[in-house]
Amino acid sequence: MNLLSVNISKATEVEYQGKIISTGIFKKPITTPLLISKENLQGDQQVDLKNHGGEHKAIYAFSSDHYPYWSNVLKNTQLTAGIFGENLTISGFDESSLCIGDHISIGQCVLEVSQPRIPCFKLGIALQNKDMPRLFIEHFATGIYLRVLQEGLIETGNKVEVIKKGKLKLSVQSVFRAYFDKAYLESIPVMEKALQVPELAPEWRKKLALRLSSKKIL
Repeated sequence: MNLLSVNISKATEVEYQGKIISTGIFKKPITTPLLISKENLQGDQQVDLKNHGGEHKAIYAFSSDHYPYWSNVLKNTQLTAGIFGENLTISGFDESSLCIGDHISIGQCVLEVSQPRIPCFKLGIALQNKDMPRLFIEHFATGIYLRVLQEGLIETGNKVEVIKKGKLKLSVQSVFRAYFDKAYLESIPVMEKALQVPELAPEWRKKLALRLSSKKIL
């Protein structure tokens, strides 16, 4: 895997459904080395701190391998790195092989996979398609949120390596599907297993526990 682009943004105000909102989703590539600290990437302004940033969502990474699919779906061949709101655009990874708790080395940093991404309406704003959050969920290729175990500099061109696998080897995609995919036959055992993964972010732990309890009641 390789780090193809490092992307940051400042807060931008846009009109949405008759209201002015502030967002940090419009990320642009930066070619100079940047510092990853415990809660964010240098120069990247996180606006909605309830849903972005913090220990468990310090960095968001997305695979460049997904870009051709979305170019075809959206009939847009001009998708540029950062368009999905990602800090890191990485080649060669997919959510079916990366697991919650995996340790990833990039440049001077060591990051840990903490959870899948749940897209909000701002993804639709960035891609000028109000259906984008739904389409994103239905494709099950969400990208990954990362917590920072070791701070340091990163830059475009760095190698990206999984240096340690999560103990239970539960893929990001399986956790996401267990929550969102009604046709996923393994949803209950996957959710039960996910709740045993200590590295799973508290937000997702709560979501899965509630969903699991409702399924068992039914």
